Amino acid sequence: MGAINPGDTAFVLLSAALVLLMTPGLAFFYGGLVRHQNVLTIIMQSFISMGVVTLLWVLVGFSLAYGGDHGGIIGDLRYAGLQGVGLTPSQLYAPTIPFLAFFLFQVMFAIITPALVTGAFADRVSFKAYLIFLVLWSLLVYIPFVHWVWGGGFLAKMGVVDFAGGIVVHLSAGMAALASVFVVGKRMVRPGEKFAPHNLAYMALGTGLLWFGWFGFNGGSALAANGVAAIAFVNTNVAAAAGMVCWLLIAWLRDGKPSVSGALTGAVAGLATVTPAAGYVPPGAAVLIGVLAGVVCYGAVQFRLRRDWDDALDVWGVHGVGGGLGTILTGVFALTAINGVRGLLAGGTHQFVVQVAGVAIAAAYAFVVTFGILKLVNLITPVRVSAATEQNGLDAELHGEAAYDPLPVPPPARPTTVPQQRAGTRKPVGNLAGDLS
Repeated sequence: MGAINPGDTAFVLLSAALVLLMTPGLAFFYGGLVRHQNVLTIIMQSFISMGVVTLLWVLVGFSLAYGGDHGGIIGDLRYAGLQGVGLTPSQLYAPTIPFLAFFLFQVMFAIITPALVTGAFADRVSFKAYLIFLVLWSLLVYIPFVHWVWGGGFLAKMGVVDFAGGIVVHLSAGMAALASVFVVGKRMVRPGEKFAPHNLAYMALGTGLLWFGWFGFNGGSALAANGVAAIAFVNTNVAAAAGMVCWLLIAWLRDGKPSVSGALTGAVAGLATVTPAAGYVPPGAAVLIGVLAGVVCYGAVQFRLRRDWDDALDVWGVHGVGGGLGTILTGVFALTAINGVRGLLAGGTHQFVVQVAGVAIAAAYAFVVTFGILKLVNLITPVRVSAATEQNGLDAELHGEAAYDPLPVPPPARPTTVPQQRAGTRKPVGNLAGDLS
């Protein structure tokens, strides 16, 4: 067994904490985008993942992802209940940190990924159905993806690389989001109502927390405090900056005003797109990846709008398209000198081909299986809330709480009367207009 490196261990533990912070960040980001009567519902959908998914990974999830291999598809139960996951390192996965630290880092990814999907079906899915979906989707989509790419499964054997989750996290969530659009259906809308963000300050706070946490998300995926982690940190920041500026300029030219929500969305698109490439490409390529994220993800959102798909918070356009794009671009810009992977521009044609193939396989699987999961859940309990619940707001109807105190109802206005004056009497004192006349 390898010796534990205290610096690497401290770095990975800190990175795990940063990734955990991303889930509350996502809750605020999504919470600001939904209608005010559904804020608590979507925040709860993110936070409950921290509880349910953690327990699921302790019981079987981590073992199925990283315990052995059955036909390149799934692991076994050797680590069920965290048996054998202790203080010594794992030569296979993390040779310089305790195996428990590796588990902790991985469970943070497992928490946020299904929470990403919730943005697509915001405002209209029951909490009971979501809990069932959360467990089934983690078991049937996310955990297999982890094994396929990071746990020695068939995509890894093909040569597919994904530094921090372009396929495993963002593409899987984005394609699941697209499937949910077709199963759950469109939101109800009152005449004249627009689906405008109810609190852009929440969205800005969420973006800040996501950007900050993403340094752990990408940098920590080096699993060591080394040069690869440093370049992943730099690439994370410059891609987010490029995505933000590019989206802002496009929206400004198109709409005539610099949109706050557009700039924030562009930053997240840049972060999602650079995720699979962060530890493989030079900073100049990361800037270009951020620019392409701004252009392509913006175009995907516009395409979605033209198709009238009600992906409420554009999970497919930002995370699905961004994750797939970044995975393919990894096969274009990766340099052997950085992390041993040679992209197309350096003569690595095979790497580019397997990256494209990996995206196609993963996208199809995530869409089809998610579609089936939602259909199955609907047989157990209705996935969509009733029309009355949707109209009245999910917070009050499902959780019996509200994010905001109701506005006070003003007392009914009393009719005002003008005092009648008899001829020859003085005008009432205090009637300024009368005095001046």
